[in-house]
Amino acid sequence: MTATMAAAPPQELHRKARKAALGSFVGTAIEWYDFFIYGTAAALVLGHQFFPNSSDLAGTLASFATLAVGFIARPIGGVVMGHFGDRVGRKSMLVISLLLMGFATVGIGVLPNYDAIGVFAPILLVTLRFIQGLGVGGEWGGAVLVATENAPEGRKGLYGAAPQIGVPAGVLVANLVYLPLTAFMSDETFKAWGWRIPFLLSAVLVLVAMWIRLGLEESSEFKESKDHEQPNKLPIMEVLTKHWKTVLLAGGTFIATNGIAYAYMVYVLKYGEKELGFSKTTMLFLLIGSCPFWMAGMAFSAWKSDTMGRRPVYVRSSIALVIAAAVFFPLMDTAVLPVMVLAMIGLGFTLGCCAGPQSALFAELFPPAIRYSGASLGYQIGAILGGGLAPIIATALYASFETSLAITGYFVLIALISLASILVLKVPGTTSSRPIEQEAE
Repeated sequence: MTATMAAAPPQELHRKARKAALGSFVGTAIEWYDFFIYGTAAALVLGHQFFPNSSDLAGTLASFATLAVGFIARPIGGVVMGHFGDRVGRKSMLVISLLLMGFATVGIGVLPNYDAIGVFAPILLVTLRFIQGLGVGGEWGGAVLVATENAPEGRKGLYGAAPQIGVPAGVLVANLVYLPLTAFMSDETFKAWGWRIPFLLSAVLVLVAMWIRLGLEESSEFKESKDHEQPNKLPIMEVLTKHWKTVLLAGGTFIATNGIAYAYMVYVLKYGEKELGFSKTTMLFLLIGSCPFWMAGMAFSAWKSDTMGRRPVYVRSSIALVIAAAVFFPLMDTAVLPVMVLAMIGLGFTLGCCAGPQSALFAELFPPAIRYSGASLGYQIGAILGGGLAPIIATALYASFETSLAITGYFVLIALISLASILVLKVPGTTSSRPIEQEAE
């Protein structure tokens, strides 16, 4: 414990930790609400609105391609905001990321479609999606560090789960907003203008998150680092030259969690409607019902990581994900609702168990002076290789092979890649680790 932290009363430390965790959770939930309503819209309507001259398959692939653009922008946002977050502070970058996300999301909500402005519609859609990616690229690293650096000793895993739980919370809110629209609007009305409502609601949610975030404080750990160390002029260069193996392996641990989660949240909506014959509303109900189990998995594994250690929990969760990935689509393909519910809940809980310890793990891999840059870059590399490609790959695989077994093979493959990555990654505090400062080569 640092001298600064020791000097503060315990009640003040716990108050600050709870406030930081709440700010991380709420802000992240709202930012990911913004990011995920795009994914749901891409699955349900954007192909029709912005790529009307394409076939159904081509329109779906094109709309999922615009989804991937956000992932391409995410490491750029992570690097830029990581740079200033390491030099200036975490809080200011969290405010900027929230403003970028809110601007882009509301912009998509008022964007004219292809019939109104022609080719400029998809161009502007891609631009706004890119801005969304910049915002969310800087969000995760800052939110994680605010939560973990302010956490009490021995509880960094649990407090660090707050921004992680914000992700499925954002999915839950996004789908709860979409549910009445798809249930009570005609398909024509929803496609004409109803899909815009979730994007416009973002303006209110962003104001709430901004109010909370402006009240956050920098952590004692970050302040002490600034007081005792000369700020690194280019934190990202130190990350890339001295910690590149750690970054790549950290990204590798996240490929399956993010990739399978995005297929589970985005592609399965389209798959259930088109291939299994269920309504949009039914598929949204399935996703909404599984989100609390996803969050429970995060909280449980984060808590266990504080007592068992990050690596054992992450390894066991990754093994469980290989199994869950292998059985998910065979269970969904039964088209029996109780079986599908179990498949969604089982995969959601397992994904949560993989994500729970991630915040504390990624934060502990890097020294405070380059932590924002290093954690953000590792996370966003995993996001590009995972979630950015998963809906496109799943759609293309099913179109090529006309069986979900091809998608199952893809899921198992990336789950094995993530399992191998955590087994090789040198995690501080484990017997196979070296101090992070010695990972220069």
